[in-house]
Amino acid sequence: MLYRWLGQAHAAEDEDDHDAEAERAYRSGLALAPDDLGLLVCYLELCLRADAFDYPARAGRVGTLRARIDELAPAGSPARQRVDDALGWAGRGYWDDLVAAAGRVELQQTESAELSERVAGALRAGTADAVSSAAAGEDVREAELAAALELLQGRANAPLRFLLTHRTAAYVITCVGALGVNRLLVTTGVVTFSAWGWLLWIPLFAAEGKLRAARKLARERVVARIEERHVLETAAVANAAEHSEAKPRTGGTPDGSGHH
Repeated sequence: MLYRWLGQAHAAEDEDDHDAEAERAYRSGLALAPDDLGLLVCYLELCLRADAFDYPARAGRVGTLRARIDELAPAGSPARQRVDDALGWAGRGYWDDLVAAAGRVELQQTESAELSERVAGALRAGTADAVSSAAAGEDVREAELAAALELLQGRANAPLRFLLTHRTAAYVITCVGALGVNRLLVTTGVVTFSAWGWLLWIPLFAAEGKLRAARKLARERVVARIEERHVLETAAVANAAEHSEAKPRTGGTPDGSGHH
């Protein structure tokens, strides 16, 4: 389960370095549990996303992984359904990619809005310092909030904190202001076409960028904490095993007569 979680966290970044880390996590997990369906399906999804030209070895594992999943997962099972879904999106066309990209953008906007509300709540309640100091665990939501509050600290970020605290009003005012500036410049004859009003969106884009950076930083921190915990647990198990093996035996009768 740990390796699957780590792999999915890296794969969610959708970057080459993170994909390599995800593959390492999946292969490490499968070395310990070769018949883990969850790991096999997650690894298959990663391989389906791989570019066959840049990563031929990774892309070439699709057939092997699918055959193994077919052996372990009966028809109609959740694992088999997930494989069928993955194979469906792997063969989709350009229009399907556009629809999927639009869905991802909408999801990111929803996540940003939700994180912005939590940031605003913490700033209004004056609990920013308490949240930042308390969020040292493996809860992604708490880590996101702590990272956002951390990145928004300082006098230079005061305007961004204000925009996020009044996010809805800021969007409405910025939209109206941008359209008004453009129309004013055109109707007064200053320019025949104006895009200057759209510069008013820069502060909001900067605030949204802080939230995106916070989500990414939070995932990296949570993954690092899980990996650190896993290393410590593995070391503790290894030390316990060594201690058990090194413990002297008592009560033996090496001479066969019952005497030592």
